[in-house]
Amino acid sequence: MASEISPKAEVSPKAKIGDNCKIFPFAYIEDDVEIGDGCIIFPFTSILNGTRMGAKNKVHQGSVIGALPQDFEFRGEKSECIIGENNIFRENVVVNRATHSGGQTIIGNDNVLMEGAHISHDTKVGNRCVFGYGTKIAGDCYIEDGVIFSSSVVENAKTRVGRGSMIQAGTTFSKDVPPYIICTRHNEYGGVNLQVARQHGVDEKTLKHIANAYRLVFMSKTSVFDAVNQIEEQVPDGPFIRHIIEFIRASKIGVISKM
Repeated sequence: MASEISPKAEVSPKAKIGDNCKIFPFAYIEDDVEIGDGCIIFPFTSILNGTRMGAKNKVHQGSVIGALPQDFEFRGEKSECIIGENNIFRENVVVNRATHSGGQTIIGNDNVLMEGAHISHDTKVGNRCVFGYGTKIAGDCYIEDGVIFSSSVVENAKTRVGRGSMIQAGTTFSKDVPPYIICTRHNEYGGVNLQVARQHGVDEKTLKHIANAYRLVFMSKTSVFDAVNQIEEQVPDGPFIRHIIEFIRASKIGVISKM
């Protein structure tokens, strides 16, 4: 089915628009843009050069996708903003493309970015994440699947958030947040995120193993390095435990604070 493009929208003839899209009046779409099938682009949105958008995305009023990176190192290089499928960008969301030539900002599938959220340059977002009102993600961050950011969260540059974690409202953090936990607004470990972990297929026995692993990391008097070694020695092995160990060991800046 042909796309419905308002004559009042400014869409470059060089842009590639898929089938069955609806583009409302006063939308602005630049030359080097690809939009997949079934997308809805609401009024007063801007889809800028370097954007590669998959199918069935909804971009609401005032949002800017593929905005120039807010990075002092940016020199006008050609880079990309890669958007997967079935994402919702609510009002006034901004997603920056990458800083350097060949770089990519990536947002996966089935994510929801609520009003005023901002994803900065070169950040990589997985699938099924929720970004609450006014949440700001700095550049070069890495966010795994199923992460929930409550409202007004600020994630500082080059930090990582593990799969299935939740960041409480008003939190600002500059350390890595391991998988399946709650990060409190005091930038501390607040327990295992049980509800989301269950949604990720974690059974009750494994949940106990995860809780024991994090008890060693966050509640013991030993270093995080030694705690991870103790996890390998004391906690039964499995894919979820291995993911926790690998995530923590890969941290270059350390994880959030103990309780």
